Amino acid sequence: MNIITQILLPLILAFIMFSMGLSLVVDDFKRITRFPKAFAIGFFLQVISLPLLGFLIAYLWTTYFNLSPSYAVGLVIIAACPGGVTSNLMVHLGKGDTALSISLTAVISAITLFTLPFIVNLSLSTFNGFTNPVQLDISKTVIGIFLITTVPVFIGMIVHAKKKEFADTWEPRFRKMAAIFFIIIVLAAVAKDWSLLISTFSTIVPSTLVLNLSTMIIALLASKIFSLNEGQKRAITFECGLQNGTLAIFVALTLLGNKEFMLPGAIYSLLMFISGGIYLLSLIKKDKMLKA
Repeated sequence: MNIITQILLPLILAFIMFSMGLSLVVDDFKRITRFPKAFAIGFFLQVISLPLLGFLIAYLWTTYFNLSPSYAVGLVIIAACPGGVTSNLMVHLGKGDTALSISLTAVISAITLFTLPFIVNLSLSTFNGFTNPVQLDISKTVIGIFLITTVPVFIGMIVHAKKKEFADTWEPRFRKMAAIFFIIIVLAAVAKDWSLLISTFSTIVPSTLVLNLSTMIIALLASKIFSLNEGQKRAITFECGLQNGTLAIFVALTLLGNKEFMLPGAIYSLLMFISGGIYLLSLIKKDKMLKA
């Protein structure tokens, strides 16, 4: 497993972020000023609301439903992660505001470089039911996440700027490959600890499902309350509901070296495909009915 967590997983995460970078240009970041309200709402929901919700659900489940402290930490880790290429793809398929989705993913992925280590350490100190307390090294984590996520995105953007024809041709293919790699990593993580999953099914699956559905419902309600258009509403809902599971697994296995921290992120990643897929199908059906 050492080769997988120390070499293969970081390489796959870097490739996923590179594929996202191939679709980005500097103007994507300038769009923030063109859609300030929608971006601000999406930003608040992902950076502030989602981690707080993760802490709340983790606390409730450890207090009332016997969720172990390790899984509580894992729940917070996935809640603290940004959206990923999967959310961008779902937004595109669901005819949402792709530019908003990409802007949110890109900016929040960069900010996560600094927020994620602090949130993870806070969860480790909050749910301190460990025989040997684990601490995430801030400087090492910032450097690690920067090299694995931020640098590949910048490289992808440079390739897009210098070799636009290449980027336009290969970005859709790389995006599909990234999605496949993501699924493989998640399935491999779940398969490896299948017995552990079965033994904790009654606590870990409901808590991750509640987190996933709550984030999507809150995003939908916030979008309606603040009168966002349909495309923006779809983008924010997918961005909040579909987190970067590969990053969560990377933090749990590679940086913290704890498979129990990893399991909530892996389960969340499976569940979000189901909830996201159902939402996507409902949008497709809705658009067909409007055309009829």
